[in-house]
Amino acid sequence: MIIGIALLNSGLRGETAPQPSAAQAHAAPSPQVFATPRGAGAPGSVRQTAGAPPLNGPTGSRSLSAPVGLRIPAIGVEAPMMKLGLDADGALEVPPVDRPNLAGWYADGAAPGEPGTAIVAGHVDTPTGRAVFYPLGAVTKGNTVEITRRDGRTAMFAVYAVEVYSKSEFPSRKVYGSSADPQLRIITCGGGYSKDTGYLGNVVVYARLTSLN
Repeated sequence: MIIGIALLNSGLRGETAPQPSAAQAHAAPSPQVFATPRGAGAPGSVRQTAGAPPLNGPTGSRSLSAPVGLRIPAIGVEAPMMKLGLDADGALEVPPVDRPNLAGWYADGAAPGEPGTAIVAGHVDTPTGRAVFYPLGAVTKGNTVEITRRDGRTAMFAVYAVEVYSKSEFPSRKVYGSSADPQLRIITCGGGYSKDTGYLGNVVVYARLTSLN
């Protein structure tokens, strides 16, 4: 439960995805956190994913509030979204490699705009080239994330931190921890790349809801 999500160990020859600077790190206390559920992934799993996000947020209207699209205007990202669950090892699933522009949402957690922490993940690259979150490390504090939902509403989030973690020091509770207010986390691979071990860590964007229209 202390290692980051390994979406894909590909890496682009001669290219390095943008990485967040120290100026984009947290300047405020992290939200309140709760224990992760039974069945969470463990260090050393084959896909080296972090412990599963907690179940949080109301579930009654989730079919309507499920996200269908994501935009980050500052870095030119616009992507459709799919549901993600947990695999047989209790680790977070990832979007299919053959759809590099697809982002995923952990469907057993909070939906974007609901109280709690909504978790979004996507690839930084695939064997065929750059993927949806290749520029994620270039996001800065104050940037806007727009998520359209199945109910026709748009959840607007403001970024308040962007951090990069090594796999060995991935703070699962800080990233996945629930919150009384609607929060968003966007996760992809980062932190450098090694031909022997793949990506060395993860980039995580932290954002909070500003409006739901």
